[in-house]
Amino acid sequence: MPNAPHKHPHYALRIPAETMDKLKYIAEYNGRSANKEIEQLILAHIAQFEGCHGDISLDGFEPRSRRK
Repeated sequence: MPNAPHKHPHYALRIPAETMDKLKYIAEYNGRSANKEIEQLILAHIAQFEGCHGDISLDGFEPRSRRK
């Protein structure tokens, strides 16, 4: 099943090399991989958004990338 949903989907991120190097510096400082550092930043952003706007309900939500 090549198009089966994954528990942890892959997402390619394109950012400038200097930005990525700085992220890796911070990640290493925090004892994390760059991937885990990005994940923590995303989780903090979601928590901040939900703090302002309430919990996000995904009922009926389909991301544009999965629409046909």
